[in-house]
This record gives sequence, structure tokens and C-alpha cells, in this order.
Amino acid sequence: VEKYRPQALSELVSHRDILSTVQRFISEDRLPHLLLYGPPGTGKTCTILACARQLYREREFGSMVLELNASDDRGIDIVRGPILSFASTRTIFKKGFKLVILDEADAMTQDAQNALRRVIEKFTENTRFCLICNYLSKIIPALQSRCTRFRFGPLTPELMVPRLQHVIQEEGVDVTEDGMKALVTLSSGDMRRALNILQSTSMAFGKVTEENVYTCTGHPLKSDIANILDWMLNQDFSTAYRKIMELKTLKGLALQDILTEIHLFVHRVDFPLSIRIQLLIKLADIEYRLAAGASEKIQLSSLIAAFQVTRDLVVAEA
Repeated sequence: VEKYRPQALSELVSHRDILSTVQRFISEDRLPHLLLYGPPGTGKTCTILACARQLYREREFGSMVLELNASDDRGIDIVRGPILSFASTRTIFKKGFKLVILDEADAMTQDAQNALRRVIEKFTENTRFCLICNYLSKIIPALQSRCTRFRFGPLTPELMVPRLQHVIQEEGVDVTEDGMKALVTLSSGDMRRALNILQSTSMAFGKVTEENVYTCTGHPLKSDIANILDWMLNQDFSTAYRKIMELKTLKGLALQDILTEIHLFVHRVDFPLSIRIQLLIKLADIEYRLAAGASEKIQLSSLIAAFQVTRDLVVAEA
């Protein structure tokens, strides 16, 4: 993941509109305070680091850029101490502004964020702040209004595939067509996750196929889900329960994952509408109970029961 981290703005694969805007800010030397938000692995930190590399030469980096991550202490004392003293001092020999990067800013306490608003305002002349977070709602409105916001959405498969193929070629990994699809599906728009799955699968199995990717991430295979659905709808209760339990134990599947996958299948199976609605309400209940820490065995029985009731209703209607 670090080896193929983009170094320049031109290397980033996604969010062309955001990058061109930022590029224009930099070239006109009018960079505002930035707030970059969106799910992990979509290039937020990469973007600002690439900007910093473009703005400052290697040896100025230490004196001009202050990067603080969630792993560093960023309570109110740090905002009033190091951040304040960094922002308030000017560099003697270099004109232009310093850059403070606060990564994972949504992990900062309310107090620290409140202390920050004044610092941002006071030292705009010689310092620019860039806040990066996953959830915009966790940043106080006062900070949001002081920054120019950019949303980094999950990457689309069209953008991810060429970059993955570049890494695959460089590393000489053997990847099949369906393996590539599985990578993109499972990572759901997170580039970092896609690369991690690719690496772990190629190390574990040598060849990256759909089955290997699913096995490596512990995700239920499509064929397993199809079997489970088939048993629940076509076998009697005890047989279905026994078979699913065996499969769960054999493959080490969590009911939560099975439920998520089955939910997608329910939308594809052609049930009468009223029956489908009932079934989805049942699935939602089971998911809630699982999240609350209920017993998996009882919830599995409940899942099978929901499908068997559905089956009987469909038969009755027919």
C-alpha cells in the first residue's frame, strides 16, 4: 500500500474535478483552508501530501509542514501549544504560507475543535489548515464554515481496475478475470483495501481467483449463499438448520455476513411484494438482534423460520 502511494497530484486516479480545483488554487497561490472528507482509502491524505510536495521542496518540508494524525495527541493542550506556536511564527527566508495537516480530524475532541477555530482565524495570513476526516458530521459547524469542503466519494470500478492492473504488472501477480471482479466488489470503493486483499490473497494462494479472494477475506462464497438459500426454502427446518450449521463451522462464516449476502439475494428472488416486505422486516430484526449480541444459533433458527414462513405463504398464495 505504501509502495504504490501516489507521490504527485497527477498520479492520483480519481476525483479529477477536486484535483483540478486544488491545482488551480496552488498555481494561483490562493490555497484556502481545506476540509477533505469521505470514506477511507479514497485518496484524501494522498491528495494533501501531494499538494505539500508540490508547494515545498524536500528540505523545507520539516519547517513548513506540521502533520498530526489521530495517533498523535491532539487535545486542547496541543492545539494551544505546538499548533499555535507553529502557526504563529513566520519563516524568515521563505515567503508563502505554512501548512498544518490534521488527519482524522473527527477524532478530535469538541474542546480541541473549538480551540482550533480561533487559531485558524487568527493566523490565516501565514498558515493554511487542512482537516481530513471520514465523517463530516463529527466536525463542528464553526470549523466547516471556515474551510473549503471537498467530498471524496468511494472509487468506481472503472478507476480502480487500471490502477490495480498497474500494481499487478509491477508485482507480477497472477490474477484471473473473476478474481479482479471479486477484488473490486469486496473493497467497495476503497483502494487501500483492494490492494491489501490482493496482496494477502497472492501470498496465501499464489493465484488470485474469485474463490481464493473470498476464502482469504473469510467472505461467504456466492455458491455457499445460493446453497443456504436453497436449503432454507426447499428443505424441512431441521435439515436446513443442520446443513447451515455444518457449513458455518466448516468455513468459519459469521451469521452477520451470511445475512448481508442473503439480503441481496432476497431482492433478486421473485417473491410477491407483500411477502417480500414481511421477509425484509424479519431480516432487519435479526440483524438488529445480532448487533445487540444475541446468540447466533437462535438467530439462525429465526432466519430459517422466516424463510420457511415465507415459503408457506408463497405456496398458499399460489
